[in-house]
Amino acid sequence: MASDHTRTAILSAAERLYADRGFGDVTLRDIVAAADVNLAAVNYHFGSKDELIAELFVTRSLATNRERLNELKLAEEAGGGRASIDAILRALVGPTLRGCLGPERERSTAARFMIRASIESVPPIRRIKNREIDHLRKFAAAMKRSLPGRSEVDLYWGLHFALAMAHQTIRDSERLTKLSEGSCDLNDVEGVIDRVVAVSVMALTGGETKIAEKVGAQRAR
Repeated sequence: MASDHTRTAILSAAERLYADRGFGDVTLRDIVAAADVNLAAVNYHFGSKDELIAELFVTRSLATNRERLNELKLAEEAGGGRASIDAILRALVGPTLRGCLGPERERSTAARFMIRASIESVPPIRRIKNREIDHLRKFAAAMKRSLPGRSEVDLYWGLHFALAMAHQTIRDSERLTKLSEGSCDLNDVEGVIDRVVAVSVMALTGGETKIAEKVGAQRAR
């Protein structure tokens, strides 16, 4: 029990410090001081700073991915095994945006940690993102069922762009608020999700022919 308490204290302190100050400015000594443990405890439970960051990111990511897949499952069940493309994309980006945007989530340590992870590129998080893609394959498969006439390449790009829009919105929410002088309401999270999904669907269903023609023309040159 004491060991579990120590591990939890380290994770809690590390997440809070990384959320507040970023990954580069926080040392292991900062973490052990905040957790009121010794350095040996961090080494015993995690081995290194990178492993500690990785565990925090994996824990938060797994929760988001479970929510994504649950929403996808419900959408496909409602569609008799084939969900609409907008429902699929909503399941993909909704949990991420709900987890990080809005006045309540922005104040939480977990949300601020994930926002920081989205902004700062650190090796342990990059490795996890590049490795853990099985849940995204399930979304790609659902998109193929939803839009059987679209090429796989266009569907992969569509998935990629939807995720990119969601993460960019999270990273630069403050800039967008200032640029729009507050007219773009980032606290209207469902409205933000609607916009990301709408643009993604439009790209996949309305612009495929023109994109294919342009790519083909460029290759022929």
